[in-house]
Amino acid sequence: MWGHMNGYGMGSIGFGMIGALLFWVMVIIGIVLLVKMLLGSGSAFWRTQEKTTLDILKERYARGEIDKDEFDQKKLDLES
Repeated sequence: MWGHMNGYGMGSIGFGMIGALLFWVMVIIGIVLLVKMLLGSGSAFWRTQEKTTLDILKERYARGEIDKDEFDQKKLDLES
């Protein structure tokens, strides 16, 4: 009676162990993907912010595309 356990002996333990192993593998993969998403190149969270219009204006002034007077006027326009 106890010898074969109606066919549920080691077989069910084996499937239980495989299920537990698969569960922990999925948890570890999930953690790795989460860390990769937060720290990796695919993360919008860690990317630099989009350039503001003032940043673009400063770059244009630095490249010499606009002079100081035009820079000052456009800066005043942006701030108001």
